[in-house]
Amino acid sequence: MADIHIVQEHHLTPKKAHEAAQKVADKLAEEYDLTCTWEGNVLHFERSGVSGSLTLEKKRVEMDLKLGFLFSAFSAKIESKITESMQKVFGGTA
Repeated sequence: MADIHIVQEHHLTPKKAHEAAQKVADKLAEEYDLTCTWEGNVLHFERSGVSGSLTLEKKRVEMDLKLGFLFSAFSAKIESKITESMQKVFGGTA
C-alpha cells in the first residue's frame, strides 16, 4: 500500500478555493473513476483500491491518498499528476 500526502498553499477566497478543489475532484473522478463527496470543507473520494480526502484550510489545501496494491505501482506518476493539477488550480494558473 502506498500513501501520498500533498500540501498546496493558496491565496484564494473560501469560495474560490472550494471551486478549485472541485476542479481537482472532477479531474480525479474522470481519470481514476473515483466517487467524490463533500463533507463540510473536506472532499472524500474513493473507489476500489483508492481512498482519500482533500481538506480545504484558510491558506492551504491538503490531500491524503491511500493506494491499494495495484495502484501503488503507479504512485509516483499519480502523485506527480495530482501535484501538477493542484499547483495549477490553487496557484492561479488554471
